[in-house]
Amino acid sequence: MSGDGTLRALQIRVCLESTLSGDGALEGVRVLDLTRALAGPYCTLMLGDHGADVVKVEIPGEGDETRSWMPPAMGGVSAYYLAINRNKRSVTLDLKHPDGKRVLERMIERSDVVVENFSPGVLARLGFPDDRIRAINRRAIVCHVSGFGQDGPGRAWPAYDLIVQGMGGIMSLTGEPG
Repeated sequence: MSGDGTLRALQIRVCLESTLSGDGALEGVRVLDLTRALAGPYCTLMLGDHGADVVKVEIPGEGDETRSWMPPAMGGVSAYYLAINRNKRSVTLDLKHPDGKRVLERMIERSDVVVENFSPGVLARLGFPDDRIRAINRRAIVCHVSGFGQDGPGRAWPAYDLIVQGMGGIMSLTGEPG
């Protein structure tokens, strides 16, 4: 709680109501989505499309940066964001604030799957390394989505679409000559 008695860390808002009938193979599975951009949100989108209850955590005040990508489609939110985050609920948490960390811990307790795509080590620096997540919820499946893995020589490399295309050689097939 902040000095004025309000909880700074938590502001719930519904992202987009489910478009599925709710009879998917993953119905009853709870997924905590700590992802942004494409690879992570696409992973949790697939889980939601198969009936999982996905709750996406966003940054207070700004949300997921993809909300503002491209011209707004509906309610000032981009079509990209709406498409990649369908079948999810959304909550904003300040993961650097003690209140936000307490709320995240309660969410981990109630989740079957935790998916994150921070740079390797960020979730641990926020106070939630894998061993702590498993201590909070021993049955939780933890999925780290990163471009070059959680350890090894490329772990610290940034990994957005264009970088991965370049590293994989696909740009030599699809790009402009030269």
